[in-house]
Amino acid sequence: MQEQPEPYKRLIVILSVVIPLTVAALFGVKIHGFHFSFLPPIYASINGLTAILLVFSFISIKKGNRKRHEVLNKACIVLSSLFLVLYVLYHVTSETTVYGGEGLFKYVYYFILITHILLSIIVIPFVLFTFSRALAGNFERHKRLAKFTFPLWLYVAVTGVIVYLMISPYYK
Repeated sequence: MQEQPEPYKRLIVILSVVIPLTVAALFGVKIHGFHFSFLPPIYASINGLTAILLVFSFISIKKGNRKRHEVLNKACIVLSSLFLVLYVLYHVTSETTVYGGEGLFKYVYYFILITHILLSIIVIPFVLFTFSRALAGNFERHKRLAKFTFPLWLYVAVTGVIVYLMISPYYK
């Protein structure tokens, strides 16, 4: 049986490059006069909710509830997109917060932060290809890729909350 071509491959590749590059470029932009210091707990909560919904989505598909799985994953994509918008909005309007912890906590924080950032870039094409395969009805290929996508996405969502909790005492 010949496998079907990847639906939306070109668009997914473009988005997988453009999104991280745009976010990185926006870190060099500072827009003054706006105060969005209230956003970090909101976008951290969005990460937490995404993690919870990902787990429920996993449970749903294991129980054979494909429709609930689909709805939950679509919600996770919307939440992740909302997170990204709020995260960028905060960072283009606020000064960078430096982690103030010391000793072992500092190393743990930076390990979690760096792996979180790197995997948040890597997970983009995984999520988009996994989702597009399901939309196209390529469920076997969707399932094979989802075995990698789920733990990556869950790690990014959970570590986003951990990073927030660790740095929140140092917000101005």
